[in-house]
Amino acid sequence: MRSRIRAGDTEAFGELFDEHADAVRRHAVWSGGDPALADDVVSLTFLEAWRIRESLRPDGGALRPWLLGIATNVLRNRRRAARRHREALRRLPARDTVPDFADEVVGRLHDADQVAAALAALRALRRADREVFLLCVWSQLDYAAAAEALGVPVGTVRSRLSRARTRLRALAEQEMARTRKIPVEQGEYR
Repeated sequence: MRSRIRAGDTEAFGELFDEHADAVRRHAVWSGGDPALADDVVSLTFLEAWRIRESLRPDGGALRPWLLGIATNVLRNRRRAARRHREALRRLPARDTVPDFADEVVGRLHDADQVAAALAALRALRRADREVFLLCVWSQLDYAAAAEALGVPVGTVRSRLSRARTRLRALAEQEMARTRKIPVEQGEYR
């Protein structure tokens, strides 16, 4: 499969997409927190994979770590571009604007307290810890595959994942307590 992809075999690349697009999309949703942008990340990931297909090692194992590594870079680039865009907008002079109530409506539609708390906690993690957590937990890569995707040693993945789990648990509890949605019994909240 690797040699077919490296050679530009479109059918092999189609099989790669069919097999791994959902995993890349899940990774994008959990990394970026925005399901609407996840499809863009999937598209950009596979466009980039096609562009750099000749750099794919012919003797490697599973292709999912390679794709998730590309997706992680795509997400980094999107965050960087979004940050630059926000900074550019901040430099513009203020205008009199009418607030758009659509954002409030959308916010209410997505107001799932536990998911919001988890995402807030996830975003509060250091980038390196968050990336390892998402690759190992949400995308279900083993330590070696996550290490390959990120280009770090396996030991680094293990320590980052341990730190991320501990920190994420504490942050999620703080976020739930902050929003006063502490579980009383299964399915009930105060």
